[in-house]
Amino acid sequence: MTITEILIALRARWRIAALVWVLVVSFVVGITLLRTPQYTATAAAVLDVKSPDPIAGVVLPGLNTAGYMATQLNVIQSERVAIRAIEKLGLDQDAKLQNQWREDTDGQGEFKSWLAGGMMQKLDVTPTKDSNVITVAYTSPDPAFAADVANAWVKAYIETTLELRVEPAKQYNGFFDTRGKELRSVLEEAQARLSGFQQKSGIIATDEKVDAESLRLAELTSQLVVLQGISNESSGRQSQSVGNPNRMPEVFNNPLILSMSTELGRDEARLNELSAKLGENYPEIVELRAKIAQIKSAIDSETKRIVGSLVVTNNINQTRLAQLQASVAEQRVKLLGLKSQRDQLTVLQRDVENAQRSYDAIVSRAGQSDMESQTTQTNVSVLKRAVAPIKPSSPRVALNIAVSFLVGALLALAAALMREARDRRLRTDGDVLKSLRLPLLGVLPAKSNSKRGSARLRPASGFKAIKTA
Repeated sequence: MTITEILIALRARWRIAALVWVLVVSFVVGITLLRTPQYTATAAAVLDVKSPDPIAGVVLPGLNTAGYMATQLNVIQSERVAIRAIEKLGLDQDAKLQNQWREDTDGQGEFKSWLAGGMMQKLDVTPTKDSNVITVAYTSPDPAFAADVANAWVKAYIETTLELRVEPAKQYNGFFDTRGKELRSVLEEAQARLSGFQQKSGIIATDEKVDAESLRLAELTSQLVVLQGISNESSGRQSQSVGNPNRMPEVFNNPLILSMSTELGRDEARLNELSAKLGENYPEIVELRAKIAQIKSAIDSETKRIVGSLVVTNNINQTRLAQLQASVAEQRVKLLGLKSQRDQLTVLQRDVENAQRSYDAIVSRAGQSDMESQTTQTNVSVLKRAVAPIKPSSPRVALNIAVSFLVGALLALAAALMREARDRRLRTDGDVLKSLRLPLLGVLPAKSNSKRGSARLRPASGFKAIKTA
């Protein structure tokens, strides 16, 4: 249908259109005026996700995650927060609400859960776009009660957030206490083992004794090297003294032997001289021979004495060498024992240090956990307190009436068109041409145009169309 046809049909069916419009407007206005006014109180809370934790000293990683705000919305709309708000308002002690709960549920379930479910239906929690502010709105016929519920809900949310943070710390406290006692026992046992080993071995946790024994071993080793050279030299001289003792430096350079050899040489020269002139039995020759024999005997005795001293010296050197070798071996064994004891001592000291570090770490973490369990601060703060609203949030009389006018007009138009569709009439020239498919010759006027009231036929547009065709 064209707009002209719709307007003609609406003019013809104005009675039913007006009836529908009046009924719709009357119904909406009546419902609006009969509804109990509802008041909405709004409170706001802000979440601090950038400031560092006052105890840990760092920004908690969970605060910067994308789902943190969604989690907080779920928390604030949880039954736990609702029940806490109910307890703050004292609604759990209201006898009327308890009677209503018994009538609705026959006493089944929990009263607080039932009451929390009813209150959450009137609660509206909305996050502010691109910010960390959460708006809490509660609707009630009583404006003061709506404000009280909104404020109590925000306060219950803050306390619940604090509990959610404190409860794990309290649970960890028990674990840290038990673990701290165990680590303390381990530390005491490690210290007892270290002290017992020190008392048993007679060493302390330093390297001074080991260094002194190492220095002593070095000195003994150097003395052993020197004595080995001396002993080898004395052994060589002793071997030389057995084969040709007269050519030994000790014999050859001996002053006594030198003087006696010189004297022997003079006497032998004198004897040779006298033997050439005198007879063998000459008294002076006999005396010289006796003196030469005595000097040779003295030289042999002195040579034997020198050779004997070399043997004694070599024996002494060999004895000293054996003793020094034994001392070096004993010192080596002692030093190895000290090093082994030091290694055991190092292991025991390391056990004590590890136990001490573990115990210190658990004590430090226990102290921090204890502080966290006693904290009274959270990262949620009240940004706006709800006040009792002056104007009701619903129903909106002006808006509802305006909407009823528009909806009534649309329904009235629809009713008129539906009525026209069921009872189709020929109201215009186009209806005649479209429905009868015959040429239109003329149209009778609705009223006479002359004073005498005579009716005249006027040419029809259909007729003109047919004639033109």
